[in-house]
Amino acid sequence: MEQAGKQGIMVASQSQNPIEQIQARFKDLETGFRLWLSKQSLPVEAAVVTTTSAAQGAAIGAFMGTLTADASSTFPTPPPNASLNPQAMASLKQAQALAGGPLIQARNFAVMTGVNAGISCVLKRIRGKEDVQSSMAAAFGSGALFSLVSGMGGPNQATNALTSGLFFALVQGGLFQIGQKFSQPPAEDTHYAKTRHMLNNLGLQSYEKNFKKGLLTDNTLPLLTDSALRDVRIPPGPRLLILDHIQR
Repeated sequence: MEQAGKQGIMVASQSQNPIEQIQARFKDLETGFRLWLSKQSLPVEAAVVTTTSAAQGAAIGAFMGTLTADASSTFPTPPPNASLNPQAMASLKQAQALAGGPLIQARNFAVMTGVNAGISCVLKRIRGKEDVQSSMAAAFGSGALFSLVSGMGGPNQATNALTSGLFFALVQGGLFQIGQKFSQPPAEDTHYAKTRHMLNNLGLQSYEKNFKKGLLTDNTLPLLTDSALRDVRIPPGPRLLILDHIQR
């Protein structure tokens, strides 16, 4: 008997998908890490979040840099004594920043993701919530530092950092609002709140769509008749239960 039980456990463990097992273990590790991180002080949490996010961004940037390495080699390198138009030099630097090799892109992405995550972490801990203002502030900081590190834009670094930060903030704010709009559950239909409650109590919640098709709102409940329920294709049994519930 005991041997049969052990064999059953072995068969059950072997039947599990290895990928699902890896995902479950990773999820447990992530949950444990988040729990540990939530108990740390603000400086420790901000440092850990910034470092891990920067590492992830560096990995993504290095991969992107391998795709743009060939393109960056096509940009000419001006001689040291060449007198170029400042606007042309700024455009060249911007192109080189966007099409740099793996190391350059790893640095740029690390700055963007690390600073964004760090500022978001600090603001969330201080304000106790994550909203569009915090998201835009984090994006402004990451955009400004990305501009300074990558050397994008014109010769005036302060102005360019400000404009880049504003651009990042506006984009991030728009994306945050769109995400909030699509992530919110649909608003509850208040015209059928009492009807929904009644049908749930009677175990007839599947007939809510019939009430909506017939526009039988909460205001019509005291006026319901057998013929009205029949018109919306509710069977005799549920009709009797609904009418008895309303009469009582």
